[in-house]
Amino acid sequence: MEADRWIDRVTSQKTHLPEQGELALVEGELRDLVANMKSTQAAEAPVRESYETAKAEADRLRKRTAEIEKALADSSAGARDLASMQKELDHIRTTLEGLEDQELTGLMALEPFAETLTDIKKKAQPLAARREELQGIIAGLVASLDDELVHLRESRSELAQAVPAPLLDHYEKSLVRSGASGAANVDAGRCDGCRIALSPLDADRFKHLPEDTLMDCPECGRILLP
Repeated sequence: MEADRWIDRVTSQKTHLPEQGELALVEGELRDLVANMKSTQAAEAPVRESYETAKAEADRLRKRTAEIEKALADSSAGARDLASMQKELDHIRTTLEGLEDQELTGLMALEPFAETLTDIKKKAQPLAARREELQGIIAGLVASLDDELVHLRESRSELAQAVPAPLLDHYEKSLVRSGASGAANVDAGRCDGCRIALSPLDADRFKHLPEDTLMDCPECGRILLP
């Protein structure tokens, strides 16, 4: 009974480590940050696309402006060709002014998104580091508890060998029903397995059991021990 109770305690401890609770909180915060990052990136995407489109067109027109200015400076073309190039240059400069305004507006619109994403990354970095640290601690603790369970089960097996077969069979069946131990002590009229008080009739029956006779708890089915 005591061996099985220890096995149950250690098994339960593996899934109730304080570090596991902290890890769940850390991972929850990280999930919230990732969700915030994705929503920020989704909102940023059309703004960035508009900025990059304006920038690409502005870069193209700046390059074309340089080409025309060079051609005008070096050209020996006739007046008509020079006038045509000058007209194109004037048109490009006018268009370019509008595009450069769009570039500047886009850059200013992108700044808040960049600041938000930077802030998210700053918050996520220590959380990610703590998550990794906790995962290592938990892995070490679980491995240690697994080793302890191996020793406990070996000890339990040795103890079981000393129990008469009929009694061991009865105990094992009770263990299957209860899931923690196949027996329990009666403490102040209560089964200390399920913590439910025996009825006056059952308590009296337990007190007057014939020698070598066993009684199961009416509630949990464990073998009752004095």
